[in-house]
Amino acid sequence: MSFLSQLQQYPQARLREQILSATTSQIDQALRRQRLSLEDFACLLSPQVNDDQLEQMANLAHRITSQRFGRIIQLYAPLYLSNECCNGCKYCGFNADNDLPRKTLSLDEIEKDAKVLRKQGFRHLLLLTGEAPKVAGIDFLEAAIKRIKPLCGSISIEVFPMDTDGYIRMVAAGVDGLTVYQETYDAELYRELHPYGPKSNYNFRLEAPEAAGVAGLRRIGVGALLGLGDCLTDVFYTGLHALYLARRFWRTQVTISFPRLRPAEGGFQPRSLVSDRQLTQFICALRLLIHDAGLILSTRESAELRDNLLPLGITQMSAGSCTAPGGYSDNSNEGEQFSISDHRSPAELAELLAARGYEAVWKDWDNAFLEQAS
Repeated sequence: MSFLSQLQQYPQARLREQILSATTSQIDQALRRQRLSLEDFACLLSPQVNDDQLEQMANLAHRITSQRFGRIIQLYAPLYLSNECCNGCKYCGFNADNDLPRKTLSLDEIEKDAKVLRKQGFRHLLLLTGEAPKVAGIDFLEAAIKRIKPLCGSISIEVFPMDTDGYIRMVAAGVDGLTVYQETYDAELYRELHPYGPKSNYNFRLEAPEAAGVAGLRRIGVGALLGLGDCLTDVFYTGLHALYLARRFWRTQVTISFPRLRPAEGGFQPRSLVSDRQLTQFICALRLLIHDAGLILSTRESAELRDNLLPLGITQMSAGSCTAPGGYSDNSNEGEQFSISDHRSPAELAELLAARGYEAVWKDWDNAFLEQAS
């Protein structure tokens, strides 16, 4: 069964009513489970969760995370290769209709930015682009990956969705991780927010993580952009998606991100506001649902909030991020995708982690492990 078939078993209106109507006793019962059912998970997303129950969730999430991951936080850096895009996503700073400086880095410029990040300590890079296949397509990505692979052990991509053949080429080039936000799992709202461009194909994007799993990527990440639509159902569908991937591709690590909308070119206003309390609840609920998932919190969030959420299930964090192509080497935010909130340097974040009793890990993976095994 494909994920789309599974998703269709949970109609949004009925699911939202189920989440909203959760009772105190149902929530308490869910908190006593060793493993959550999907019905339990829905209860723990409910606004009916009170402060005492949220504290229980936080304690359980902390205990599970400590058991599964220890006191380790993996650090990574996003590296934007291009902000050119042919999509009309209404909420994105890279929207083709927005008037911003467009730039696609040359291979020399990509290497220059990668060297800055290596000097800061990073050995795990996340490569990002808009969707402009004529200037930053698969051939461009292959060349970029091969150029900077000697500088880092692990390379992930957060780019346009591909079919299985495309992801096989990425694996061959040296990629081991993928992130694909569905943005919103509400198909009708998705069509409204993506009026034109390749990204308007809801099903193709939804199927991309499965294509990546078939291609053999070692790590696959999913998430919804919180604030676009109904956050309660989007977080449920994110958990459903992650659980599906973890079961089907059991050798692949599944990660979940929690991006909230940030100010960006175009001035898009969130349809719903996700409070800090809700974000905390969502992180805890997803940790209780999938004990082994990597949970990622980026510099979209403030330093204070990231510090407070650290013990509740987070396993990966970005640091010192720039969302504009070439921004690390020229110290410019011109043409950025969105504004970041946590402006601490990688060294400052690593120092904070050490003070809290955590170890910052700069390198997640190296293909040499596979070569050694063979």
